[in-house]
Amino acid sequence: MEALLAFAAALLALRLAGRLAGRWRIRRAPELAAWSASLLAYAVAAAALAWGASAGWNETAFRVYYLFGGLLTAPLLGAGSLLLLGRRWVIPVVLVYSGLAVGASIAEPLSAGVGGSAIPEAQEHLDYFPLRILAIVGNLAGTFAVAGVAVATIRRRPLGTALILAGVGVAAAGSALAGLGVAQTAAFLAIGSAFLYGGFTISSGNRQVSLPG
Repeated sequence: MEALLAFAAALLALRLAGRLAGRWRIRRAPELAAWSASLLAYAVAAAALAWGASAGWNETAFRVYYLFGGLLTAPLLGAGSLLLLGRRWVIPVVLVYSGLAVGASIAEPLSAGVGGSAIPEAQEHLDYFPLRILAIVGNLAGTFAVAGVAVATIRRRPLGTALILAGVGVAAAGSALAGLGVAQTAAFLAIGSAFLYGGFTISSGNRQVSLPG
């Protein structure tokens, strides 16, 4: 069941990432590129979870899942929210953060082997610094950015914004729990993906995508 839920979440997130990328090609708005990258990362994380749940976890599946789900999804989504308000300074910040996250996730050796069908606990395989602290900081910063922009703009599209916030909350909670070594299930990804898809679809139903609000 976890593999099916994770696979469904991956498909939903990938479809939404494609829609946002298509709108970016037309409008060239930087927030659309950031949101598309975030949803693509979300889809890859869900696919890695489906892989581990169905075929058994190994080092590659765990690194992919942690990088894209625990390190990249929320910060990229938060960057998109700030770019919506014209905060271009976030571009070099998120690029540096993403580079550090990718480099650290590739270079850091695992402290224990990965195996079995249960989701590996990060605290058993990764040191607190740098990867786990990067995940905590990135998720908090991204979530706060999304929430702050939502509070400022929620009156414009209340239903779409509420769904997006719900999706971000579920996804960020799941990533944070995984980063702290708490067992994670595919339900977090599936529910979060469904909320995000609904929120973006409603918000983009008129002339443009707007997150949040």
